[in-house]
Amino acid sequence: MLYYITGGERSGKSSYAQNLALQLSSTPYYLATSRIWDDDHRQRIDRHIADRDQQWTSIEEEKELSKVIPDDCVIVIDCVTLWLTNFFVDTKNDVDKSLSLAKEEFDKLLEKKATKIIISNEIGMGVHASTEVGRKFTELQGWMNQHIAKHADKAVLMVSGIPVEIKSSK
Repeated sequence: MLYYITGGERSGKSSYAQNLALQLSSTPYYLATSRIWDDDHRQRIDRHIADRDQQWTSIEEEKELSKVIPDDCVIVIDCVTLWLTNFFVDTKNDVDKSLSLAKEEFDKLLEKKATKIIISNEIGMGVHASTEVGRKFTELQGWMNQHIAKHADKAVLMVSGIPVEIKSSK
């Protein structure tokens, strides 16, 4: 089963995803995709880990998500935007190569026998990026979001803390 949770910044995506995971399992996993950029970022990550109780098993992986996900688990993957950033930076902002690598890894992720809850951001719904690199990343994010949503069994758009179901395989 693949759940796709998307929305704007601070729309309630993570809370919704974590609550869903706890409804599905008493021992869910949390996979953080963020690269640790500096001490402030590390502190933010540590705060997020501390916010989850002992029920959760935390995993950190920057790009090869399929290699760290155990079978038969419920896992929250947070988030696509930071995961894509890692590809984008490593390919020196090459949208096509980043998208190809991300899709290849995502397709491996689909093969995992786990309930996956993937969090992403709708960054193209806000202000138009003022830099070329920002516009390129917005395109990358939009194309990857479409790819994930196409494969999702259920997709939810979070708006002001309210889940709006946008796709269901029921």
